[in-house]
Amino acid sequence: MTDAQPLIASVIPVLNEAEYIGACLDSLIAQTISSETHMILVLDGGSLDSTSEEVRKAIKRSKERGGPLIELHSNPKKHVADARNLALSLLPPSIQYTVEMIGHSTVEPDHLQIRMDEWSRIESSLSAPLAAVGIRVQARQGEHGLVEHWIESTLSSPFGSGSGQFESFSVSGPTKTPAFAMHSRVALDDVGGWDTAYITSQDSDLSMRLIDSGYAVFRTPATMVSMVKRSGLFKWWKMGHRYGFWRMKILRKHPKRISFREFLPWVGLLATLGIYFLQPRLVSILPASYLTVLLLEGIRSSLRSKRFSTLFGVPLCLIMLHSSFSIGLVDGILRKGRAPSDR
Repeated sequence: MTDAQPLIASVIPVLNEAEYIGACLDSLIAQTISSETHMILVLDGGSLDSTSEEVRKAIKRSKERGGPLIELHSNPKKHVADARNLALSLLPPSIQYTVEMIGHSTVEPDHLQIRMDEWSRIESSLSAPLAAVGIRVQARQGEHGLVEHWIESTLSSPFGSGSGQFESFSVSGPTKTPAFAMHSRVALDDVGGWDTAYITSQDSDLSMRLIDSGYAVFRTPATMVSMVKRSGLFKWWKMGHRYGFWRMKILRKHPKRISFREFLPWVGLLATLGIYFLQPRLVSILPASYLTVLLLEGIRSSLRSKRFSTLFGVPLCLIMLHSSFSIGLVDGILRKGRAPSDR
């Protein structure tokens, strides 16, 4: 550590992020807030690529540019919750706020300044202590490949984003799902940090525990994070299944988080089976209605993006998302869970 007394820390758990971590760190080095008030912790969960080398190059660049202090640490337990708890033990006492980042994301130069301003604005309007403020998530900068474009269009659809981290919103307010949250360190310490039983969805669990402890959790559209998402259909399926799997773990611990819409595919399937046994001639009504809605969404997305392939790409991705998530929900009841093999 140096003699500087930073106020805010960007915490970045990584695993095999060599392709993206350089751009992520460069965007944080370029922040408009004073470099003495900001530090960056990178926690490597055992990368087998050149992630650590890329981080060391960024450390050198930051020193040359008079940027923030960057520290690289090993995360022996590998998972994100372990990394974020480890960061809390490594941060100097002066740190009052932590900002969640991931290795395949970037931000604009005024990002942290806006976060600080929004925190002050929101906090001044509340009677309860403020624990977290999330932001919007947008697509990565640059040209997108065919499948990546389908996936981004799917996540921007009301049938694909849900109310989670990819939801598009335009009004600041309370939330249970603050994406890329900025947290109060006092609040994190008060609830014991992240629950390491969750390999994924640890942030959802944390937010619920903060709310249950009397803290306010908000989100703001004033700034955003650009995030690299999936670019292949197999990874897209795996992501949907993993989200459903760990979502069920969250719901079993926090039943108040249950949302009827998450179970609509199962409701539709059971209703279709019921119709089949009672009125076989009407069995196609629900599947046909579902496919019609998806086709209309594909048309809307195609017209908006002016890319013809979206016409069938978005319905395909929606079907894959709904089915993989729904299977994951059931799987989450049956199995304990293990670490994902993709990011």
